[in-house]
Amino acid sequence: MIQIQPLDESSYKYTILDGLGWSLLLIPVSVPFSVDGSNSDKQNEKSMDPDAVAKAFVDHYYSTFDANRAGLANLYQERSMLTFEGQKIQGSQSIVAKLTSLPFQQCKHNITTVDCQPSGAGGVLVFVSGTLQLAGEQHALKFSQMFHLMPTPQGSFYVLNDIFRLNYA
Repeated sequence: MIQIQPLDESSYKYTILDGLGWSLLLIPVSVPFSVDGSNSDKQNEKSMDPDAVAKAFVDHYYSTFDANRAGLANLYQERSMLTFEGQKIQGSQSIVAKLTSLPFQQCKHNITTVDCQPSGAGGVLVFVSGTLQLAGEQHALKFSQMFHLMPTPQGSFYVLNDIFRLNYA
């Protein structure tokens, strides 16, 4: 789970929490960014830096995936949907069941690019490309993945949509 907390009127702290509430990563950000693209100090709504949210999320997601896929459960909710190589899966438990049942135990993601945009309702779209090295395999697999992160009333984010594809050339 990612939480956003204001430090003062112009900076925010992004915190990634594990399922037990322990802080895994803190990112102080001093550039407020609102979802409508303005930088107005007159706004009372919580501002965010989508690049900082995306970076924190991507670092956390792939390090957790590589070490303990079951630990990703707290990033999804029951209305979350994963499309994995064309197969649609809905709900946190079903998504984690799919990820933990993949036919490999050890892997290492190497991220090449991370692109993001603010989306409606305070969300963030995150597009990732990179390679996936499976244990015992000589060649890495290229992949692309898109996440739609949505805010919660508690000031955190969850994954609403997740689309994963291997890229064959």
